[in-house]
Amino acid sequence: MIDRTNGFQRQTSQKTESRCRPSIFPNGLCWALFVFCGCFHGTVGAAEKPPNIIVIITDDQGYGELSLHGNPTLSTPSLDLLARQSVRFTNFHVSPTCAPTRSALMTGRHEFRNGVTHTIHERERLRLDAVTLPQLLKTADYQTGIFGKWHLGDEDAYQPGQRGFDEVFIHGAGGIGQTYPGSCGDAPGNSYFGPFVWHNDRFVKTSLFCTDVFFRQAIEWMNERRQSEAPFFAYISTNAPHAPYLCPDEYAEPFLRVGLKENEARYYGMIANIDRNVGLLLDMLKRWRLDDRTVVVFLTDNGHSIGSLFNAGMRGAKGTPYQGGTRVPCFIRWIKQFPRGVEIPALTAHIDLLPTLTELAGVKLPDSLPVEGRSLVPLLRDPSAPWPDRMLFTHVGRWERGQASESKYLRCRVRNTRFTLVSADTKGQKAWELFDMENDPGETTNVLDKHPQVAARLEAAYDEWWESIQPDLVNEDAVGPEVNPFKERFWKQFPDQKPSE
Repeated sequence: MIDRTNGFQRQTSQKTESRCRPSIFPNGLCWALFVFCGCFHGTVGAAEKPPNIIVIITDDQGYGELSLHGNPTLSTPSLDLLARQSVRFTNFHVSPTCAPTRSALMTGRHEFRNGVTHTIHERERLRLDAVTLPQLLKTADYQTGIFGKWHLGDEDAYQPGQRGFDEVFIHGAGGIGQTYPGSCGDAPGNSYFGPFVWHNDRFVKTSLFCTDVFFRQAIEWMNERRQSEAPFFAYISTNAPHAPYLCPDEYAEPFLRVGLKENEARYYGMIANIDRNVGLLLDMLKRWRLDDRTVVVFLTDNGHSIGSLFNAGMRGAKGTPYQGGTRVPCFIRWIKQFPRGVEIPALTAHIDLLPTLTELAGVKLPDSLPVEGRSLVPLLRDPSAPWPDRMLFTHVGRWERGQASESKYLRCRVRNTRFTLVSADTKGQKAWELFDMENDPGETTNVLDKHPQVAARLEAAYDEWWESIQPDLVNEDAVGPEVNPFKERFWKQFPDQKPSE
């Protein structure tokens, strides 16, 4: 039946549990074996209910797109409030583009180890033997839902319903209305206003702006589950503020009035709309009295995408290996459990969220699981806790088909806490620059000649890493279907919409 609530038409599901535990892991790794490996430990007491978890990730919103971070034009009161109530990681990094970041967040390891080296051409697909965050949380009886953007494979086997999510409410491809040759594509002709959304096993037609739709569906789903004994994990992944820059006029008008160009005004308007929805969500958690029982995480998936706008003094933007392409906000709030308004400058990354959230949920990761991130829980409990130096590796990827071996130095970076070694050449030539991030966070002065030993050590680490990831590039030769899977599903449900041949 169709339930019309919150501005959209929802196909009401009759199922209560669509996937049983033994089927949530790939290659026959069943729940019983996972428990035998020691999947629970004492972060959450045996009689204490694990926290609900909400992860909000926006698309193409950079570090500078918050008034908290000094933006002179954009006001984000709800996100600023969340930040003041959270532990804030001020040196937190993701991948330079969207699907790679989501892959790393979902698995706790570098995107290339998941076969994700692009955002299209089958190279956005999360390898099928990867174990995901929602699969791990389900071993602790979490109910799991995704709302918005998935972008890790549109074919059936790669869909979030097969990767640990009970509730699926998503668009296809990397953005609403996008379509590319092969598997990556959304419902044909889809729009940011009143989009068709794939809800579990069929499309539903909505009637609001896309971000409003995704937040309202997530809130309704959480409301239905908040009385349950089982905790929930809600992954709210907006396609905004990704291009095309569209938003309701009321959100763009204040920025047009101060002289911003149309695309700039609507980009900021999309973020203002996100901020309003975050405020709505925080209000509902408070009204439901779930503040003390819910971990809220906010981050974005790469640097901002409009270079003419405020960038917090950083060099580079989306799609570059400089700090402006990878440094993003990350706020983690658990009221009465974590301190408020504390800034932590430790070098941290998206790969750290999976081990962090599973530890908070009481899930112990088996030694055999290939997680590269570190749990942030010690820092969340004690901001002065030791945090040993580390190296993080960045590569923009996106090389031409069959050019992986020739693309070692194509827009890449290796960094530790103080130094970053960058090769930003767009033709793949080795062109290292070394920047002292402690004294030059804007990456303006190449100090390679002053610190040749540091550069040599970082380059040696990069060489070793590059060789280690070659066997994991499993999607490089993949050939996609002739028709996007979302188009096929759409035309099957709405045959009268299929173009005549």
